[in-house]
Amino acid sequence: MDGEDDPTSGSSVNVSASPAEVGRLAATVARLREQVRQAQADADGRALLEMAKGVLMERLRLSPVEAARQLVELAQAAGISQLQLAADIVNQAARDQFTDAARDFLDRVASEDRPAADAEAGESLAVQLRTAESGVLAASDAQAVACSLLEHALTPLGATAVAIWTNDQGGALRLAGYAGFPEQEALRWHYVPPGVSTPARRALATREAVWFEELAATGLPSVAHQLMPRGGRVAVPAEAQGRIQGVLEICWPGAPIPQQPAVRRQIEALAELAAHTLGTLPAAAGTDHVTAAAGCGTQLAELADSLLDAALVLRAELDTDGRLMDFRILHANPRFTDPAGRPRSAVTGALLLEAYPLAAEEHGLFDKVAHVHATGEPFSTAGMAFTAVVGQVQVPTTIDVSIIRHGQDVLLIWRFADEAARLAHLLQHAQRLVRIGGFEEDHTTGRIMWSDQLYALYGLPLTAPAVPLEQLAALAHPDDTAAISRFLRTVLHHRRPGAVALRLQRLDGIVRHIRVVAEPVLDIDHRLVGVRGAYQDISAQHWTEVALAATRDQLAYSEQQTAERNRLAKQLQQAIMPPAHGPIDAPDLEIAVRYRPAEDDSLVGGDWYDATMLPTKQLLLSIGDVAGHGIEAATGMVALRNALRGLATTGAGPAQLLTWLNLVAHHLTEQVTATAICALFDPETRVLKWARAGHMPPVLIRGEQATTVPLVQGLLLGAISETTYEEGEIQLQHDDVLLLYTDGLIERRDRSLQESLNQLLATAASRAGGSLDQRLDHLLTHSSSDTDDDTCVIGVRLSSLSGQPLPDPALA
Repeated sequence: MDGEDDPTSGSSVNVSASPAEVGRLAATVARLREQVRQAQADADGRALLEMAKGVLMERLRLSPVEAARQLVELAQAAGISQLQLAADIVNQAARDQFTDAARDFLDRVASEDRPAADAEAGESLAVQLRTAESGVLAASDAQAVACSLLEHALTPLGATAVAIWTNDQGGALRLAGYAGFPEQEALRWHYVPPGVSTPARRALATREAVWFEELAATGLPSVAHQLMPRGGRVAVPAEAQGRIQGVLEICWPGAPIPQQPAVRRQIEALAELAAHTLGTLPAAAGTDHVTAAAGCGTQLAELADSLLDAALVLRAELDTDGRLMDFRILHANPRFTDPAGRPRSAVTGALLLEAYPLAAEEHGLFDKVAHVHATGEPFSTAGMAFTAVVGQVQVPTTIDVSIIRHGQDVLLIWRFADEAARLAHLLQHAQRLVRIGGFEEDHTTGRIMWSDQLYALYGLPLTAPAVPLEQLAALAHPDDTAAISRFLRTVLHHRRPGAVALRLQRLDGIVRHIRVVAEPVLDIDHRLVGVRGAYQDISAQHWTEVALAATRDQLAYSEQQTAERNRLAKQLQQAIMPPAHGPIDAPDLEIAVRYRPAEDDSLVGGDWYDATMLPTKQLLLSIGDVAGHGIEAATGMVALRNALRGLATTGAGPAQLLTWLNLVAHHLTEQVTATAICALFDPETRVLKWARAGHMPPVLIRGEQATTVPLVQGLLLGAISETTYEEGEIQLQHDDVLLLYTDGLIERRDRSLQESLNQLLATAASRAGGSLDQRLDHLLTHSSSDTDDDTCVIGVRLSSLSGQPLPDPALA
């Protein structure tokens, strides 16, 4: 066969070959196929013979050679083939569905008047079934199993195709093996998603075999339904160990053979073989179900722990015959809630019907779990009836349920829609938490009912007699007698609901503040037949109200004191920086000042400014900001401002003045810290000498450009006792404007200080014309500050208006 192509393999045939060569090639391929089929049949037959030899070896204690010789001699003596004898021996040893199927078929043949052909068919049935079984047991995957079933067991029944479906996760179907239809058709139907109605899906839903005389009449799609439109189908659940592994679907070109017991037994036996295949062998696509199922418990437990509802991981418990008995609770998630109030550790490891015996009610929770375990179809419903056992009492309730299967395990998720099972338990805890006790008095029988919490409020044991409502005044404080009398008259005589607060004097000497609420119980003739109501311990609330009243008084006093301090601080600040100022004699120099207080009176700060002519004919300019707000900041500001004025009369320069002022701040005040600028202007030289103590740099406007003056070094006032300050000089020119300001003009919470300075320079340069007062008003109007802090601004402009008086902005 070297150099020849197999026409069935998809390779192309040489189109130049003669018809005789093509014929020889086709004959060779057919012969090889027959040889392969015969080899497979011989292998299946040898497997059946080996099974029979094994039985003889075990039963008769023979060696392998003796068992083979015994099999030959028995077949010759019986006048049958060795395969038929091997099938009978295996049937007698196994006593399973294959044995029953063969016996039913033989019984039917023997009862009919066709002994020759049908008897021979009956005798061959056992061989066919056992040959199919041996082929399945020797198969390596589900595809080989499907081919063996079709060839040895289904073709004699007239079937032309078979499909083995595996029950995949989430209710989907996957084609694990097939025979009798093209590969392209199998590829089209390799996966059927959940919700698609097919014959296999019907078999899963009903959990029994479904027979269709003609598939086209049902309108159900399935594999090869277009290739065999008038053919019949049988879909049988493949069940093993109480769990449906998949479905065996058999196709006939016409209607299926009649549903006789022998045929049904045979098909059910084949479905059991398919279930064995799906449970142990890989599918054609290579899916390893055994490996996937091994870790299902751990995976489901992790999934259950991530859920917000109560969830249980269940695993089937089977009897010795592989039938489902119950489900073992492998895991309960942390959100597990039990209707009887048990912790999850109490149910973990128990059987489902042991933990919840009434779940076995017909069409109840157990049936739903068993159906999902068998079919793999997810189940979800709301308002499912469920009966819980609390103590010895059956309590009906409803639950929302979701059930899914994953491998060999089942995940049960529930949510109690009706909390009736735990209502009494929750009510008891609620009464304890809010210290409420209920009561009811029956005036016709004289019976009084108290809740356990009411006994606790009275400080009485549960065996003590209940106190009637009319005797309430005897146990109350004497000052509450009048209020109790009005309360009893309202409820008992006027027959209206009422309430009263009283001080209950218990027998153990403890006094509790109690609130009693009651309403009358009337019959149909509006006669008083009883009273019901509740007691509430309001002692904690009473003492809380007393404490709150004292706190409110204290807060009111503190607010009054704070308002007074703010008023004094504001008056002090206004006294230092009054709104009107007198003139000041400063040749060739124009001065303007602005002060904007904080809108909130409680934020009165320590900003100050000063402009005064010294005996040396120099002009002192100063501006500063004391840290903090309130009366402390205002008094600190007064101390530093006045100290600087006194120190300036010595004739020292700005750097020396700040050095001395730092000593004052550090030693002679109550831990005051402040920023400041001190400047001295000499009218003759028009030079401004200045020093700074941590303050923001002045702004110089020259022409249409605004810039900050280069910084000189200097630490803020009061930080340390010994420090020195650097001194700088500014040579003012005609129409130069110098601005000194505090941080209330520019500071913002959402931007850096440098960004705020850039914004100030842009605003100052945009107002090139106008008077100095207009410039300062423009700055305040367009200020972007959002800290609601005090703001001081000093503007100085050098002009040629010599001899004209200038206002003094800061005479205090």
